[in-house]
Amino acid sequence: MNFAFDQDQLMMRDAARKLLDDLSPMSAVHKIMDSEESYDAKLWQAMAENGWLGTAIPESYGGSDLGYLELAVLAEEIGRHCASVPFSSSIYLAAELIKAAGTEEQKHKYLPKLAAGEQIATVALAEQGRTDLDGVTAKVEDGRLHGEKSPVVDGLCADLLILPAREHGELSLYLVDLGQGVERSALHSMDRTRKQARLRFDGAAAERLGGSGEAGRHLDAAYDRGAALLAFEQVGLAQAALDMGVAYAKERYAFGRPIGSFQAIKHRLADMFVKLESARSNAYYAAWALAKSPDELPAAAAYARLAANEAAAFATEENVQIHGGIGFTWEADPHMLVKRAKHLESWLGGGLVWGERLLGNAA
Repeated sequence: MNFAFDQDQLMMRDAARKLLDDLSPMSAVHKIMDSEESYDAKLWQAMAENGWLGTAIPESYGGSDLGYLELAVLAEEIGRHCASVPFSSSIYLAAELIKAAGTEEQKHKYLPKLAAGEQIATVALAEQGRTDLDGVTAKVEDGRLHGEKSPVVDGLCADLLILPAREHGELSLYLVDLGQGVERSALHSMDRTRKQARLRFDGAAAERLGGSGEAGRHLDAAYDRGAALLAFEQVGLAQAALDMGVAYAKERYAFGRPIGSFQAIKHRLADMFVKLESARSNAYYAAWALAKSPDELPAAAAYARLAANEAAAFATEENVQIHGGIGFTWEADPHMLVKRAKHLESWLGGGLVWGERLLGNAA
């Protein structure tokens, strides 16, 4: 079985890399980190104009319907460039939930706007750090939402929110326009290039997503799809860390020799490469399952998530060590990759969460 990308997908990767090289160098990521901007609006607009946002959205809802493999190609390049955009929130999670759970009217209303970049959406699961559905206390009464969600990734820039809430004790998913009845406040998070928010709702209008109930089933499936795609972002991030470490090891001299000639540095780089390739292999399997074999996706997504979490954390941290003291400084790039790795790991849960999901699928 061949899990490699085909020629068209590789051409798409090269085009995506060129666009991100031009619009999202590390200097642009530093600019977002040092500003109050919640995302890179110029890059987001370019992604919309190039059709990235509608890659896995059907043509009947304003997308191009290329597929999940093409979306995985884009995800890896976004991770490789540490891009400051709400792609995972709006496309991997929110758009996928609307596709899976929304009514035809909701799909026609919201998906074209997401595909065109006219709206940004995100998903709010956490309440006071809990992401399990038993911890949901947000309530809907007479079509109005009350409660709080925190932390919410991309909550500062999103126009549309999907969240689980209870109405008469029943848990369902709801769509909320963040333009009214919502109080937003910025949270101090590790990765300042993907800012997070606390959202308080005081009577915001809430529209039920699709039919009643089934919130758990839809969110569970969305987690699997999101994990498969986030694994590619993590693979791209780990690749960036390896490339950065190799480049520095070649140019940094100590005792009259490049530090890359020292055995300790060689071993660090070799270990980074081994973990990266393991993660890449698992991510490819998850992408194949996402596109071709939904029954295998839960296990494949868990494997990909576990391997990608480990590879991204290890590679980015080792890259800092290779750079030495300069790697910790605010002006340098290595620490930014570490912070993005921590953000991506916490976004859908770490190793314990996905280990339990893997064991649950095997039971």
